[in-house]
Amino acid sequence: HIPESFGASLLSITQSVIMSMASLYRRFLPSPPAIDFASVEGKLIFNEALQKGTMEGFFRLISYFQTQSEPAYCGLASLSMVLNSLSIDPGRLWKGPWRWFDESMLECCEPLEVVKDKGISFGKVVCLAHSSGAKVEAFRTNQISIDNFRKYVVKCSTSDNCHMISTYHREVFKQMNSSNPLGGPVYLYVFTNFMLISRPHREPGLLYTLSCKDESWNSIAKYLKEDVPRLVSSQDVDTIERILYAVFKSLPSNFNQFIRWMAEIRRTEDVSQNLSPEEKSRLNLKQELLKQVQDTELFKHVDKFLSSVGYEDNLPNVAAQACSQGAEILLEVEPDETDETCCRETCVKCIKGLGEEKMKVGACPSGNDVFTALLLALPPQTWSGIKDQSLLQEMNQLISTVSLPTLLQQEVLHLRRQLQMLKRCQENKEDEDLSAPA
Repeated sequence: HIPESFGASLLSITQSVIMSMASLYRRFLPSPPAIDFASVEGKLIFNEALQKGTMEGFFRLISYFQTQSEPAYCGLASLSMVLNSLSIDPGRLWKGPWRWFDESMLECCEPLEVVKDKGISFGKVVCLAHSSGAKVEAFRTNQISIDNFRKYVVKCSTSDNCHMISTYHREVFKQMNSSNPLGGPVYLYVFTNFMLISRPHREPGLLYTLSCKDESWNSIAKYLKEDVPRLVSSQDVDTIERILYAVFKSLPSNFNQFIRWMAEIRRTEDVSQNLSPEEKSRLNLKQELLKQVQDTELFKHVDKFLSSVGYEDNLPNVAAQACSQGAEILLEVEPDETDETCCRETCVKCIKGLGEEKMKVGACPSGNDVFTALLLALPPQTWSGIKDQSLLQEMNQLISTVSLPTLLQQEVLHLRRQLQMLKRCQENKEDEDLSAPA
């Protein structure tokens, strides 16, 4: 005899097993309004758009198509796909020696674990796009008419250097969000927001982009934004050198790692043959920017100060060490098989490998260069706590962008915007204003 309670328990266990195993393979999208891209009607629409010239953006995008690796990574996957299609160089490594945008690299505005669990807001995707070096225009539904929205759609579809990312109300497609895939209706988006992403007129060239997963940059950014203003206001500084000492002595211990992260490595033949014109231009730009940094009055103070504390050669050697390590990776030679020479004036290092093959390191920034650039990138109010008014005026003149060459001026203003954008995002204020800081 089997008790009735046993049958009830067995049924409960069976139901639990079934529920724990429930899953989905594809979902049917109602047609209308949806049209299957690969259907006869979908192909006709595609062909018609192609003939009318409104599929120009498609080919760039499909060349860099990326399927999101997590259900809640829709924003990250969309953004990395667009950034790659625009040929924007992330300026940092993806895997091995390759520089490439990937979801895992878009973490400066929100930790990946948080995105994986809760998704990411529209404002933080906008922040990520700005921080990754793109030119961004962002709109909310209450800021624009449907006619203007359609004009922007046409603008992007008839161009291959401007793309649109939009969020949309999914109820009409009967889709649910990733946290409730089997139940419903819980919808992923309520408002339709969109942003236009295009290449900037000139990509940054010195510190490139401050959107970096590297912990060395995170700690340095925090130090610059939070600690430096407090240091200069709390200490009795009476000269520019004392200001530099106050800032320099408290630098995060991984400042050297930050410089190592920025070192770039190129084979000599790549520089002359295999690099795109855009990449060659950027390397030339970086070298010109370094020269302009070294011509500033602030650099002269920094150089003199670092020499006085015995740090003149230490930081450049860190970059040189990184260059050597990178050469070993790309040339696949043992460390003792490389012959190293370095030109201090241009910080260009050639490393001879097997045979006469050479590696060329273009425009490696030294510690003096980086320290100067970071000081220039800080907003003017950073130094407002200096008590000596004549010293404050002198400092303001040193960090003023007015007298800088146009190229360096643009670079410094870009770095300042990046710092402001990162600060806004970390304070969860990115939804208050979707535009890039002025």
